[in-house]
Amino acid sequence: MFDRRFFLYMALGIVIFALWNAWQADYHKVEVNNTTAEVATVSRQATQVEKEATQAEAAMPTAEVLAPAPEERLIKVHTDVLDIAIDTLGGNIVQAKLLKYPKELHQTTPVTLLSDQQESYYVATSGLVSSQEQKLDDKQAQYRAEKTSYTLQPGEKSLTVRLTSNQGKGIVVNKTFTFVRDKYAIGVNYSIDNKTAKPWNGKFYAQIKRSNFATQHGMFGFNTFTGAAVSSTDKPYEKLTFAHMEKENLSQQSQGGWVAMQQRYFLSAWVPNQTQTYDYYSSFANQIYTIGFANNNISVAPGKEVNIASTLYVGPEITENLKPLAKGLDLTIDYGWLWVISVILFWIMKKIYLVVGNWGWSIILVTVLIKAAFYKLSESSCRSMAKMRELAPKMQAIKERYGDDKQKMSQATMELYRKEKINPLGGCLPMLIQIPFFIALYYVLMGAVELRQAPFIFWIQDLSVHDPYYVLPILMGLAMLLQQKLTPSSPDPTQAKMMLLIPIIFTVFFLSFPSGLVLYWLVNSALSILQQWHINKKICVLHHKH
Repeated sequence: MFDRRFFLYMALGIVIFALWNAWQADYHKVEVNNTTAEVATVSRQATQVEKEATQAEAAMPTAEVLAPAPEERLIKVHTDVLDIAIDTLGGNIVQAKLLKYPKELHQTTPVTLLSDQQESYYVATSGLVSSQEQKLDDKQAQYRAEKTSYTLQPGEKSLTVRLTSNQGKGIVVNKTFTFVRDKYAIGVNYSIDNKTAKPWNGKFYAQIKRSNFATQHGMFGFNTFTGAAVSSTDKPYEKLTFAHMEKENLSQQSQGGWVAMQQRYFLSAWVPNQTQTYDYYSSFANQIYTIGFANNNISVAPGKEVNIASTLYVGPEITENLKPLAKGLDLTIDYGWLWVISVILFWIMKKIYLVVGNWGWSIILVTVLIKAAFYKLSESSCRSMAKMRELAPKMQAIKERYGDDKQKMSQATMELYRKEKINPLGGCLPMLIQIPFFIALYYVLMGAVELRQAPFIFWIQDLSVHDPYYVLPILMGLAMLLQQKLTPSSPDPTQAKMMLLIPIIFTVFFLSFPSGLVLYWLVNSALSILQQWHINKKICVLHHKH
């Protein structure tokens, strides 16, 4: 007779193995990002001769597109949350650092989201194109500003940076950036002043350009999404993978909407005026992926002035930040295919966090709530397993009687279950229910920037990475082993031995899992042990009374 829990553990093991592979890919990707520039520079120098022979044709256009702006062209902007560099040639944000998000724990170097460096090219551009011009050119306009450095001073709520360009005889364009304290949304406003005797006609565009640097993929889709996204009236949120962008260009029209480039924890997005209609597009050239939109019907009458407003978001993927900007923008927080459970789970965790002030205790209390929600089902399952434990001598007798005849042994075992009114699958239900919550919490830990570098207690200083001393995985393995001892074993000695190996196998996988996920599984196993011990004791007392 097969132990059905064994196969359920195997199924869970496959899920954990897939999550483990995805975590390795996505977690190490962060480490690679921090050193991409250095490694790529050394590699480029070491293989320069070979590259000149094999990539001569591609080198010139790529270098032209990815050439970083010289320092003398940059305007530096410093707020309480952002360090920004604006290239006066084109008036585009070519560098953006997130001051409240250090690259590594206990470091002060902030995360760099936007960069015009070749090895990690990622910029947000916008511009105006007259009807006489044939294509978009991010560097067509030369702007000037009053200062080369701007800082949001203490006590100031906002900071305005105004650039001016004379884009033709009598056509003056002012490009104004508005930064607000504690906000990652940047207001970008164009003012087109037509001082000529003829109307000015053209288009306004905004786009995000990025290379596919240091991106890896896990197994079975258990990794956070890195790529482009677009919103339209029909689809509030649509992912565009880099592979898809290489094969096919996006071309669609929609009122409102937005475009974005997303990765683990962070996001850049252009949000236009939601009352107007735009042409949305994507392209792939010179190893650069571009997603953007354009308003092709800009007209400025002689002696008139027209304003075009939009918003650029450069920052963390936080629901409260994204939801007010545009419909569907908060969906870029990637919680995977179990996003419904993940959203609910994280909402509860945040409410608890507001009270306890610690994400580790929040995970523990959420685990207790989940266990309490399914207490009756778990109680019924525990009783079923306890009864099966008491039937172990009878099952052993059946095995000794029909050991050579598997069919008769199976029939006799099922008859015993029927007579004793036991569901052999009853003990599997709690674990089956845990699987989607386990995966959902994995996605929360992968995608929720609030849990990035979040400390717990003692040596656990970051719940989103593995336990540095592996204490939690080892305790979890011991808890699983004790839990196995409390549940009835399979009559098949081979399967019984393999069941005892499962805690060891799981421990090995959990060694590199985020400590927050291991904490959840450890607490869940501990609660299951207490519940099973309590029910076993009650059944034992009832047995002696009778």
